[in-house]
Amino acid sequence: MRLRPVYSSILAHALILALMPLGVAMAFTLDSPAFAPGGEIPMRYTCEGDDLSPPLIWRDPPPGTRAFALVVEDPDAPDPRAPRMVWVHWVLYDLPAEVRELPEDADRRGLPPGTRRGLNDWKRAAWGGPCPPIGRHRYIFRLYALDAPLGDRGTLTRAELARALAGHVLGETELVGTYAKKSR
Repeated sequence: MRLRPVYSSILAHALILALMPLGVAMAFTLDSPAFAPGGEIPMRYTCEGDDLSPPLIWRDPPPGTRAFALVVEDPDAPDPRAPRMVWVHWVLYDLPAEVRELPEDADRRGLPPGTRRGLNDWKRAAWGGPCPPIGRHRYIFRLYALDAPLGDRGTLTRAELARALAGHVLGETELVGTYAKKSR
């Protein structure tokens, strides 16, 4: 007997779910439709382009997640051959638990209600795109699943957020992109 393709697909998914061991959680992941993991961040999201925040999508947070926090950092500042600091590009916290994505240019388009902004290393409570002074840098987008919203703590720095996260992180995922300036 030959099944129609749609039924074959449904049966295949049902079989996969039935064969999965009980208690195995799906992986908490963070992706962007704008760039592949480990790939180059398009210029439009950088200081050489429109300086927009890239779109982000996450899946399968841990059970009990009540909020998210997001930090974007460059661990290669100022020179990837001799890094001396981690440069913070974006800090967000109290993203609602039901949210699973941020659109392109989320800062200007509007963050999800309840989301709070932290302070980046340009001393702005907003996205600051890649702008490496020399070489190709890595940009780590790190998303934390939290057991509770943190509440209004003002425009936290990365260090202040790290202290506030203590004891509240249920899971963590990251996406890494790279960028090197095109003009010199």
